[in-house]
Amino acid sequence: MEAVTKTPEREAFYKKIDGENLTALWTVMSDLITPEPKSACRPHLWKFDVIRDYMTEAGKLITAKEAERRVLVLENPGLRGQSKITTSLYAGVQMVVPGDVAPAHRHSQSALRFVLEGKGAHTAVDGERTAMEAGDFIITPSMTWHDHSNETDQPMFWLDGLDIPLVQFFDCSFAEGSKEDQQKITKPAGDSFARYGHNLLPVDVKRSSKTSPIFSYPYAYTREALEKARTSQEWDACHGLKLKFSNPETGDFAMPTIGTFIQLLPKGFGTARYRSTDATVFCPIEGRGRSRIGDTVFEWGPRDLFVVPSWHWVTHEADEDAVLFSFSDRPVQQKLDLFREDRGNA
Repeated sequence: MEAVTKTPEREAFYKKIDGENLTALWTVMSDLITPEPKSACRPHLWKFDVIRDYMTEAGKLITAKEAERRVLVLENPGLRGQSKITTSLYAGVQMVVPGDVAPAHRHSQSALRFVLEGKGAHTAVDGERTAMEAGDFIITPSMTWHDHSNETDQPMFWLDGLDIPLVQFFDCSFAEGSKEDQQKITKPAGDSFARYGHNLLPVDVKRSSKTSPIFSYPYAYTREALEKARTSQEWDACHGLKLKFSNPETGDFAMPTIGTFIQLLPKGFGTARYRSTDATVFCPIEGRGRSRIGDTVFEWGPRDLFVVPSWHWVTHEADEDAVLFSFSDRPVQQKLDLFREDRGNA
């Protein structure tokens, strides 16, 4: 778009209408409607070992109950002070130490947990409790009660991903605390997976939620699915072998506002260039390698975290078999017919 020339008469006009809370569109259109995605979001990598050390220090400074959630927020360097890892999503690393209870609450924001380290701590969601271990993907749907506890002798760490910026944008946030630190457990462990996780659905089920009825996707099953799929040797040039976590009732994404994915990159595999409009957070749970985002190369290992901004070229290389979890706002973009991708030379 051609720049609008400034003249004294025009500047006087803009000042006059400013007093009426009016702005001339032609002075701001080039910033509002851009030829390509334009964002302050920047590529960045966080080393888990560094985060773990800081979290351990935080554990000596504040209890989970006092903090409500003992979390270090992953702030995108281009969006500091906004508690955002991308323009639409939040991410943080949470620690629950032995004896901790992160008290029950609920909120409009949908949340995911991806377990990074530890085994045996519990998350309870909507009356069902699940034990957690590394690689598990767990959902807290909007306005469901949830709490966390650790009765083991080791700390647990997991990645939190929430749609906080999206909910803020729509101005529809509600939150509520519980009188009890831990909710009453009304369902046996594994109940949701038993009902919905085996390609069978209760025939008379009536649900209004758009979130998957499975709230815990164990890594053992995820890893088995990847190994079964790799036998076909149908490697995608841009993604290796990439699967999405799905809602068994609809086949859609497991969460209505956050798309979650798992991908396998075999040893020595290098992907072709890829870019898409959904800024994406990646977390390798196995393996080592590197990713080139634009002109920047990030070396990663297990439990590290990195972000690829919207419409940035990215490639991945695996030095050994690698499994990467990732999440983005793709479900929202696809529902609104805004999603676009470019597979480069693939």
